[in-house]
Amino acid sequence: MIRFFAQAESVSSAGSEPTFVWIDWMVLAGYVLLVVLIGLWASRRRGRDGDDYFLAGRSMPMWAVAISVLATAQSAATFVGGPQQSYAGDLTYFASNLAPIIAAIIVAIWFLPAFYRHGVTSVYELIGHEMGTGAQKTASAMFMIGRVFASGARLFIVAIPFSLVAFGDIEPNQLVLSILIIAIVATFYSLAGGIRAVIWTDLLQVIVYVVCILIALVLIWRLIPVGAGEIITALRTEEAGSKLLIVDLGLDFSQPYSLWAILTGLMLFNLAALGMDQDLTQRMLTCKSARQASGSVLLSVLITLPVVFIFLVMGLLLYVFYERPDLMGEAAPLLEVERTGRVFVDFILTEMHPGVRGLMMAGLFAAAMSTMDSGLNAMSSTSIADFIRPWRTRRNVNASSGDLTERRIGRALTVFWALAISGFAVVCIFWYEREFERTGETLIDFALGVMTFAYSGLLGVFFTAVFTNRGNARSAVAAMMVGFVAILAMNETSRAIFPWPIEDVLETLNAWLTWPFRIGLEEGQSPAFAWRLLIATVLSTAVCMIPKRGSHR
Repeated sequence: MIRFFAQAESVSSAGSEPTFVWIDWMVLAGYVLLVVLIGLWASRRRGRDGDDYFLAGRSMPMWAVAISVLATAQSAATFVGGPQQSYAGDLTYFASNLAPIIAAIIVAIWFLPAFYRHGVTSVYELIGHEMGTGAQKTASAMFMIGRVFASGARLFIVAIPFSLVAFGDIEPNQLVLSILIIAIVATFYSLAGGIRAVIWTDLLQVIVYVVCILIALVLIWRLIPVGAGEIITALRTEEAGSKLLIVDLGLDFSQPYSLWAILTGLMLFNLAALGMDQDLTQRMLTCKSARQASGSVLLSVLITLPVVFIFLVMGLLLYVFYERPDLMGEAAPLLEVERTGRVFVDFILTEMHPGVRGLMMAGLFAAAMSTMDSGLNAMSSTSIADFIRPWRTRRNVNASSGDLTERRIGRALTVFWALAISGFAVVCIFWYEREFERTGETLIDFALGVMTFAYSGLLGVFFTAVFTNRGNARSAVAAMMVGFVAILAMNETSRAIFPWPIEDVLETLNAWLTWPFRIGLEEGQSPAFAWRLLIATVLSTAVCMIPKRGSHR
């Protein structure tokens, strides 16, 4: 058994064991079948050209795109990790939603109009227009590396509860098999209808997992025997500090959700996600115009607020349910759960009735597949737009056969990237074990931290391309490499995998990069992921801006 689950995250039951019966499996299977049928329905409406497969003919309604952006941005990490954030801490994660609101305004005003003006399929084509094809290809490659990391981390997160349900434990072999099952299902319907199928199935998946969390809230509220006033008083007067804290004004660089981290590193993180990550931006490009695309991103961040809030409220009620027997009295549960990412899943499996359990796990599966299929389509479209299509143009390939060929290549690439994401998810099984042992990091923090490896360099290059007249292909490549290495040096777990000489160099670089950010940190500890992103982005932007625009293009 993996140590961080067997020891630090152990669950001991005094009476009830988690069970999943035949009716639960039927509900889950029925949901998966419905998703596949929607994907097949969407595939019947497709055109024959590659842009229809990747951009849905720019015909998707704004509201559907907004919900699809929400589905991808939230994902399984929110379903599993959202309750964990407030269960183990407080409500400061909710305040982090200020960051995507600011980022969405910037994307709507500057980025999306530029993408539509240039008629891009991949957002990295904009870098090619400004700095040359070398910069475009490097940015695209960096995105694909980052997306493998991000989607793989999220796939690993959802494999944990799936393995508990399907196999009754979370041994590495069972986790690997769970990863493969989820990846195969998501890949199948991603192949069916392209981005159109992804967006419409995202709509279903959001409905399912929001309904599920609302059902869970009603159930746990009925199980807690005290009223709202007593619950609020108890949460506000915890010895470790109020669990109702929303805005953290402290300057502690170990905290990723303080107000200062939200306005700097987390704002940059969301700017990268909404404006520079093809996974999310591709959805916006399916709208008819830049105006509708801008409306979709603004709407998506607004409807995210209540969704995140109800997941955090669920975590607070779970805390009362499991950690405050003085409030629960005779209604206190038999199951004892430590503060882990499994707490919500254990509640589902032990406290809910057959059938409802199946629906709840369908909600979890919905969040997982939304993450997986969106990443696959985005990486496939980026590979076509930034590598395959330019290569075919240089070879003067017959345009009449290009659209059908691109569709076939896109499907083959979807399978390739599914294998890559699944492989990295397997790596995360062991990576998170070491990360948890070192830092006690939550699942959401782990997933977000993994994404910073690619985002820092992309931020530097996009800032330079959109807001200045400096930078060229060479400086863009250098900036992305500098951003990646800086994040590598500041991540305690990733630098520890290197042999002695390289690890020492990375530790020295970490000390140099983080010396102004030592408040609240222990000896050898690195700042939280939001601050690491800020540091690496400043470096990569400075490197990218060194030369004037136009040379070496």
